Amino acid sequence: MQSQNQDVTGLLAAWSGGDAHALEALTPVVYDELRRIAGRYLRRERPDHTLQGTEIVHEAYLRLVNQRVRWQNRAHFYGIAAQFIRRILVDHARHRQAQKRGAGGVKLSLDEAIATPERRDIDLVKLDDALTDLAKLDPQQARIVELRYFAGLSVEETAEVVGISPATVKRDWTTAKAWLYRALSASTA
Repeated sequence: MQSQNQDVTGLLAAWSGGDAHALEALTPVVYDELRRIAGRYLRRERPDHTLQGTEIVHEAYLRLVNQRVRWQNRAHFYGIAAQFIRRILVDHARHRQAQKRGAGGVKLSLDEAIATPERRDIDLVKLDDALTDLAKLDPQQARIVELRYFAGLSVEETAEVVGISPATVKRDWTTAKAWLYRALSASTA
């Protein structure tokens, strides 16, 4: 795993430096990882979700390769991917809401991100709004939720992206879930 992370980091650096061959070598690795992230996310969703994993992967990949960014490492790349995946999902939810002429939000399960024993259905647009509010109070906690929920990163991967210890990720993850649970409960009441 460490070797693969170093390979991806090296390819990202070469690509940032203008090496087109590095992008060719990087594409299958990155695409597989994005497919894994999208699959992990969609497994938590309702069965009739209209956005397919392939669509998320294609859109996120296109947005990523069109960025003019000097990629620092693998963690930086997947951190940006998490932001794009969040935007893709929220934009899709907003579009579906608009098509329904405001007849309720798109319901998505947030079983891991909200610490409750029963399964919860969450309006993704309201989640995005709550996450934006959380970012005003604690940007690090909001970033951790984005990485863990939208990109499906592990505690260790999240710690690498944010540059903090896994223990801090766990603590902030727990606090952020509680804050989001209260915010989303208040918005549906």
